[in-house]
Amino acid sequence: MDDQHTAPTSVNPSIYLAPFFQGLPATAVEKAIAHLVTRSHPANQVILLENDWGNSVYFILEGWVKIRTYNIDGKEVTLNILGKAEIFGEMAALDEAPRSTDAITLTPTTIGSVPAQDFITLIQTEPLAGIRLAQLMARRLRQVNRRLRLRESDSVSRVADTLLFLAEGQGIQDEAGIQIPNLPHRELSSLSGLARETVTRVLTKLEKKGLILRQHQILSIPDFKALERLIM
Repeated sequence: MDDQHTAPTSVNPSIYLAPFFQGLPATAVEKAIAHLVTRSHPANQVILLENDWGNSVYFILEGWVKIRTYNIDGKEVTLNILGKAEIFGEMAALDEAPRSTDAITLTPTTIGSVPAQDFITLIQTEPLAGIRLAQLMARRLRQVNRRLRLRESDSVSRVADTLLFLAEGQGIQDEAGIQIPNLPHRELSSLSGLARETVTRVLTKLEKKGLILRQHQILSIPDFKALERLIM
C-alpha cells in the first residue's frame, strides 16, 4: 500500500534531526539509513493498512500522519496524531507480525522508510537506540492511559486533554505560546471520543476564554498551565 501513487525523492536531511537518532554515533545512524527511501504523499493517503506485514519503519520528515483503527461496530478510532520527526511502524517490525493499525496522511507529507532489518540491527548494536525505543513506547502508553482515565470526565476536560496531548507530542513554542495543527473537528472528535458538535462547542468556549487562539492551519495555546488546570 505504501508504494502506491508515490514517487521516490532525494534523501531529506531532516531524518538526522529525528529525536530517535540524537546522541547516537554518526556511523551507526548512517548505516541504519543507508537504504532510506523518501517519498512525498498527498493528504488523505493511506500509508499502511492494518494486517500489512511490517517490512519497514517510517520517519515523518514533513507533515502529519493519523494512526487509526476501528472498533467492533466498525467506527473509526484515532489512536494518535504524529508529526515531524516522529516514528511509526516499529512494533510490527520488532515482533515480525502484521500491523495492528492504519496510518493515513492528514496533510501533504514526506516520509522516510528504512528496512525493518536495518532498524533492528541498530537496536541490537546500539544500547542507546534500545533505550530510545523503550522511552518512546513508555510515553505513548502513558498517553493512552491518561486518555482512558479521562473517558468518564466532562467534555471540556476531554477536549483540553486532547489539545495538551497534541502539544506535548508536536507542539512548537513561539511568542504566542505553543502551536499545534488546527486539526479538523472530526479528528479531535475521534481522539477525544466526543461528538463532533460537542468538540466544536467546547473549542468555541475555550477560544472565548482566551485559552486557545485559532487561525487557518494553526491552533495556539497561550498558557499551557491554564489549559492543564481544566483537567486537574
